[in-house]
Amino acid sequence: MNPTHVRLTIPDTVDPAALMGPTDSLLRGVERAFDAMITVRGDVISLVGPADVVNQATTVFSRLISLVEAGQAPDEEDLALIIDQVGHGASELPHPSDAILLTHRGRALQPKTDGQRRYIESIRSSTITFGIGPAGTGKTYLAMAMAVAALKRREVARIVLVRPVVEAGESLGYLPGTLQEKLDPYIRPLYDALFDMTGMERGNALIEQGIIEIAPLAFMRGRTMNNAFVILDEAQNTTPDQMKMFLTRLGFSSKFVVTGDVTQRDLLGSNGLDVARRVLEGMGDIAFVDLDRNDIVRHSLVARIVDAYEADERGARPHA
Repeated sequence: MNPTHVRLTIPDTVDPAALMGPTDSLLRGVERAFDAMITVRGDVISLVGPADVVNQATTVFSRLISLVEAGQAPDEEDLALIIDQVGHGASELPHPSDAILLTHRGRALQPKTDGQRRYIESIRSSTITFGIGPAGTGKTYLAMAMAVAALKRREVARIVLVRPVVEAGESLGYLPGTLQEKLDPYIRPLYDALFDMTGMERGNALIEQGIIEIAPLAFMRGRTMNNAFVILDEAQNTTPDQMKMFLTRLGFSSKFVVTGDVTQRDLLGSNGLDVARRVLEGMGDIAFVDLDRNDIVRHSLVARIVDAYEADERGARPHA
């Protein structure tokens, strides 16, 4: 079978040095990933090899070009994610124009996978969205980005970040320190995501002003959330009664996002997340979005870990 030959022209608006990466690190990364001959001469990338391999490599370069055109500087982590998505047959990769907001460092936050884009679109269009999937799929991080973006656009007056406090053999009230110090270990992941977007100084100022509130789930009882963007994180650790209590806090001009990973439960008994899906799925203005290993945007090893555990549960051994 004759090899396929593709010539890809780099647009005038794209800096070839940014496209290839520092010391051509991105170019070398593509070469390592695909069994094709790749040469770069001026503004032309030539690819020669088996048709399917050349097509995949061309898709990767096209995606890198889109990122650079959008003013971003793709790095090796971005490249690894793109290669993984293309290798798993992602039908359509998110475009840089899908950016949700800019962080305080000027970095554009955007969905990086097909599943993440569906998640973002559901949050935009639904009053209540459930984001369900394994670790590393961006469930909480993207929900936080949407909340901060809504606050900046003045679509909501405040953000409320909620987590169930699951105690491991000790009563919270008997732990040393103030209430805030007792809660910090449970709430820390929400702080980390918030500060990544707003900066620590600005984030703390918003918390002190009451514009952003971080609270344990138990503190939601009896309240009504009007004009607020509310995120319930780690919802797999809620009971059905707690989930019902939380969802009925919904007020006017508000948006709720519920995130969880049903494979990482710390409570025994009925799962509030599962019961909510059984009872509410199909109801208007409520969306359930499932994310999977193809949506993992952390270190590539995280996806392999998830695969290994899923294979173990099925009684099969995963491929190395």
